[in-house]
This record gives sequence, C-alpha cells and structure tokens, in this order.
Amino acid sequence: MVTVVLMHSPFLGPSSMRPLADELASDGVAVLLVDLQMTINEAPVHQRLIGAFADALEDSGVTGPVILVGHSGAGPLLPGFAYALEIDVAGLVFLDSDLPTPGRSWRETVDPALVNQVKASVRDGKLPRWDRWFPEDPLRLVPSELREEMRDEAPQVPWEFLKEQRPTVEWTGACGYVLLSAVYEDQAAKAEALGWPVERVESHHLAAATSPSAVAAAVKAVVSRL
Repeated sequence: MVTVVLMHSPFLGPSSMRPLADELASDGVAVLLVDLQMTINEAPVHQRLIGAFADALEDSGVTGPVILVGHSGAGPLLPGFAYALEIDVAGLVFLDSDLPTPGRSWRETVDPALVNQVKASVRDGKLPRWDRWFPEDPLRLVPSELREEMRDEAPQVPWEFLKEQRPTVEWTGACGYVLLSAVYEDQAAKAEALGWPVERVESHHLAAATSPSAVAAAVKAVVSRL
C-alpha cells in the first residue's frame, strides 16, 4: 500500500494539516503527518528541514512506496525531500503551493514589493509569525480552538531561509497538484500545461484545516492518477 506523507508549511506547524490527515486515515488511506517545527529555527534551514524529514521517515518505519504532499512553502522543497529518502517515492503532490525553483531562493521568485515588506518586519534576524504578515489575520478562517493551536505553533523563521537557494534537485517522476485558493491558480495552470493531474477545491489556503473532507477527496483523486 502507498503511504501518503503530509508536510506542513515551514511557516506553520502540523496542526494545520492534522484535520486532513485524520480525514484521509478515516477513509482508509495510509497516512503519515511529519512534524518539522524544530528544524526551522536557525540557518541553514533547507538543509535542516530535509535532514529532519529523512530522519522522521526512517524513524516512522514506513517502507514505501510513498507519495509526498507538501502544503504552501513545503511544496517547492518536495524534490529535495524525495531525493533524501532511500525508499521508493511514487509521486509528489503540491498542495496550494508554488512549483519547485531549483537553485533559486524565495526572494528571487516573488514580487520585490513583497520582499521589501517582509524584510522590513524582520527583528533580530527573524521573521514575524506568518499570521502577522498580512493586514488581516489569515487564521480568522479557522475555528477558534484549532486557530490558537496553529498560532502557538507558528515559528519565527530566520530571514536567511528566504535568502537561501532552494535545493538543486530535479524531479522527473510523477507529480500532481491540488488548488485550494485563487492565489495559486497560475501554478495550477502550469501543472496542467505539464500534463499533471490537477484538482481544484474552491476554498482558501488553510482548507486542509477547515474543509478536510473536500481536500482529502481532491488529494485522493490526484493520488489515484499518479
């Protein structure tokens, strides 16, 4: 049986993906939710993230094959995660995320105005928690109990993380895309142009936490086609 391995955004914690993991498990899917929180507090972040991910998979006892699902900021790192594993990776699924940009940093791939805005908020080399990046709190969409857990988990990520070049790993295996918000429509369109299976959920970026049944159905649909 294929195991679906879920990875949360580096700017959030595993609670942002736990409702989706629970929904998949209740549907009979073999699923593993990886906790990457402790690896993103200091640079080099990419190296620490990928090393911790590989250790977590080894400790879990999962023998493969696996399909890796990365939400938001974890998406572009999926090829690096896959390369670090010694078990069979059957495919990658990008969940409301950018596609990989090997060898390029986050700040090279986004609007310079956003880079300047985020950089201006850095204190002592750390970014503010992700929910403070925006004029309106994005966690307002999440039920109160889960909202506070997600807020407590959100780390202060080093500014260096956004300057680090992403791993120069090319992935030639199967890929799919699940779109949750209009923000990433261009990425979903690129995925379609590449011939990948794409599913769209008309919701918002944190739908894995608030609409897990709809997101689980979309993930299963993509996985079934990989």
